[in-house]
Amino acid sequence: MLTMVALSGCQAGGETDNEALSPNNPNAINVADHNDLYNKEKDNDTDYGYVRYQKSPVANDTEKAQNIATLDREEAADSISKLSSAIPNVNDVATLVTDEDVLIAYKTDTKDRNATADQVKRTAMSIMPRYYHVYVSDNPQHIQDIERFSEANTKAESVEESIHLTIKEMLKSPQGRKMNDGENANGEGKNELNEHVTDEKMK
Repeated sequence: MLTMVALSGCQAGGETDNEALSPNNPNAINVADHNDLYNKEKDNDTDYGYVRYQKSPVANDTEKAQNIATLDREEAADSISKLSSAIPNVNDVATLVTDEDVLIAYKTDTKDRNATADQVKRTAMSIMPRYYHVYVSDNPQHIQDIERFSEANTKAESVEESIHLTIKEMLKSPQGRKMNDGENANGEGKNELNEHVTDEKMK
């Protein structure tokens, strides 16, 4: 009788044991995933982003660390150019993302060059990790200048030197307001590696 009741209970619930443990079942618990909570099916337009991780109780378990996402520079450059082109009076935008800098050159017919530079720069700052420095220029010639780095070898020393020289030229254009009391207009703090390339310093 107990067996029959148990079987009828399963049928009434409409779930088999396999279905109850299905990863698509919100009540299922996957023991292998006990140390993270990550809903990959959330709607990015309407839902908040929330992820919780707990350290694995298994010693030397590096599987989670190996799956940590890295910055996609091409995707970041695409987002910056796309959003910057939506700024009023900005008509053509080229963006280069390196391992620590963002170079943005654009064409504009703005009457307030510094205000527009500030908008473009802060758009990039809102997308990139905070340790990045952002340099902008409304000189159309710089579009071609940064485009030539798109296929360059990022490990080549000569390329890094050329990028720094290009940044020096870009700094002749307005860079907008300083980010805060501790950082200049390009997001550089005092004594940072790239500070020597700017004429603005901490103004």
